[in-house]
Amino acid sequence: MSVKKLWIEKLQTNGMRITAQREAIVDILLDSEKALEPLQVFELTHNTHPSIGMVTVYRTMECLAELGLLQKVHQESGCNKFLKVKEGHNHLLICNRCGKAIYFEGLDLETQFEEIARKNNFTMQDHWLQLGGICQQCQLVSA
Repeated sequence: MSVKKLWIEKLQTNGMRITAQREAIVDILLDSEKALEPLQVFELTHNTHPSIGMVTVYRTMECLAELGLLQKVHQESGCNKFLKVKEGHNHLLICNRCGKAIYFEGLDLETQFEEIARKNNFTMQDHWLQLGGICQQCQLVSA
């Protein structure tokens, strides 16, 4: 089963009616290598589906996040962007200018996180590591 079919099936199972607009939203999110704000998804979808509403975009993206298919990416501005989830446990490196996102793995920080939690009388359930910076392409543009 393709990833798109899986996402569509999960949306349907969650009670969402599948329309051409929702399929277009899914296509944009699956094709993007960047974290996107709902407004960006709306603008990209609006080009081919002028009747789409922002509410459809927000509801679809929130539902995909609740289903574990999209990850919310926190920004300094407070506005959340969304990024498709990669399988397995990964961390995120994101460009603060263009939103390009790269998942990476290989850091074994679990022991340190558990120690921090223990010292503060917490039981750690999960963690999310997000590093911000400027990607090579944006560095070249500003040079």
